[in-house]
Amino acid sequence: MKKFIYKKPFITESGEEIPSLEIAYHTWGSLNESRSNVIWVCHALTANSDVASWWPGMVGSDCLFDPASHFIVCANIPGSCYGSTGPLSINPQSGEPWYHSFPILTIRDVVNALELLRLHLGITTIKAMTGASVGGQQALEYAIMFPSIVRKVIFIASNARQSPWAVAFNESQRLALEADPSFRIRNPHGGREGLKAARAVALLSYRNQSIYNNSQRDCGDSILHGFRAASYQAYQGEKLVQRFNPWSYYRLTQMADSHNVGRGRGGVKEALKKVKAEVLGIGISSDILYPPDDIRRVTDRVAKSEYCEIDSHYGHDGFLTEPEKITAAAREFISDRELVLEQH
Repeated sequence: MKKFIYKKPFITESGEEIPSLEIAYHTWGSLNESRSNVIWVCHALTANSDVASWWPGMVGSDCLFDPASHFIVCANIPGSCYGSTGPLSINPQSGEPWYHSFPILTIRDVVNALELLRLHLGITTIKAMTGASVGGQQALEYAIMFPSIVRKVIFIASNARQSPWAVAFNESQRLALEADPSFRIRNPHGGREGLKAARAVALLSYRNQSIYNNSQRDCGDSILHGFRAASYQAYQGEKLVQRFNPWSYYRLTQMADSHNVGRGRGGVKEALKKVKAEVLGIGISSDILYPPDDIRRVTDRVAKSEYCEIDSHYGHDGFLTEPEKITAAAREFISDRELVLEQH
């Protein structure tokens, strides 16, 4: 992991100030002579900059993102807890962790932070920017804010504006955090039970009824407690508690909810006209959080775009569990040959 430190004040979209900003990032491969081989991966909600660790089968020899031919970059987003400035970072003005006082960030704030890193790395063109879920929100917003930089966008299981359905799931998670009294205390060990409950809520949106009914079915009819589905929820909640913190989780769900490419731009349709990049939208057939129609609303409005859908039983998590299908859908798109895309 590498670190970039922006030593000037970082001003958020809402006007709050972070005195200085640290961005943790990983790279694979190297820039070619023309600096035209950059693949930029934007990570999802609780992931980190080490793409190879959480998106198996996507980075490596003969993978979609091959370091032998590409310079691959992924940055941990501000507000997270994997090396970039976040709620448990020290506020230089107080000498203590930020906790609840950490500024509310938007996807546009994240994109502005990524842009600072791009300039620091001396990257002039991004061959392809990709992301799923919250990562897709970042990639799309980047293509709108800096249309001359990004040539192609692989937009997976995401949206142009957070839906009321997705907001409701996130608010339910924040209510779970707020119900934990220790979340209100300035203590790095606080909020753990609330985070565990919040993750259990989130998991319902990442999967779906079909996958639960098939994978968490109990054997026999005499069970009165200790159901597989119940223990699975507790297990997944505990897994997140071991690697994440509740204050980052709270702020990042707020960040996702604020996502609206049309804000201040005359609406989503007008905003998407600003995209100059070629866009490949990939929907997941069983995704109930960001359903395929969310992807089509983007590809139907971007000038150079195409849509494809992968069949998966894993719901929204299909972008993590189906790397072969994602690769099959995107490999031709990411190649250097000219593509004939549908014009809208």
